[in-house]
Amino acid sequence: MNASVQSGGAASEWLERVAAVRRELTEHGPPRRPQGAPGFATVTLPERDCDQVRDILVDERAETVVEIGLAYAGSALAIGEALLHTGSPRPQHVVIDPFQHTAYDGVGWELLCCAGLEGIVRLVTEPSQRYLARLADAGFATDAAFVDGSHHFHNVFVDLHFLGEIVRPGGVVLLDDVGWPSVGAAVAYFEANLGWRSMPGALADGTTNPAGGRPRMGAYRLPDPRPTPDFRTFRPFC
Repeated sequence: MNASVQSGGAASEWLERVAAVRRELTEHGPPRRPQGAPGFATVTLPERDCDQVRDILVDERAETVVEIGLAYAGSALAIGEALLHTGSPRPQHVVIDPFQHTAYDGVGWELLCCAGLEGIVRLVTEPSQRYLARLADAGFATDAAFVDGSHHFHNVFVDLHFLGEIVRPGGVVLLDDVGWPSVGAAVAYFEANLGWRSMPGALADGTTNPAGGRPRMGAYRLPDPRPTPDFRTFRPFC
């Protein structure tokens, strides 16, 4: 994961290659559908939302991104496109998905390779709740994170706890499916007690939850500096 982003025409060609793989995936779906794997439309972030993830990360000038959940690589390709747009000489994209080579038979990783992104992506195939803890212990820092992994409350909560330690102060955390009670409740704690601020304007053009008409994604700005709250000021969050 030490590839350098090229400049000029080579960089433009690389961006077009990523965009072409994204278009093919959107229009025709993945090149194969592993038996028993969740359906493409069920687990893949819609194109409009992927575009928003890309645009937010470009606006943030993100050079390092942590992503939880790969599946068919729809959001990962958009994040890769963003990292190339920002022009960092050494972008980093850490993707965590323990099911990529089992349930998904490596399809998402193959698509990242087809887009030429394997040199800037580190694929981690162990549970995010364990790996993020090790990243935090190692002092790893990232500009942003995108979360679309386990939707169990306790797993989302642990993911967000450690992302709060490794995402730089003032950075952003993006989440899919915030309308799910388990996901929404987890992030509500960090809003109520740790100063995470919703960025609703960043998601104005995204898809909405049919049940309530709210955006399916959430975007949150982390406080700067990182807070150290007193347990006696705990605020109930749901």
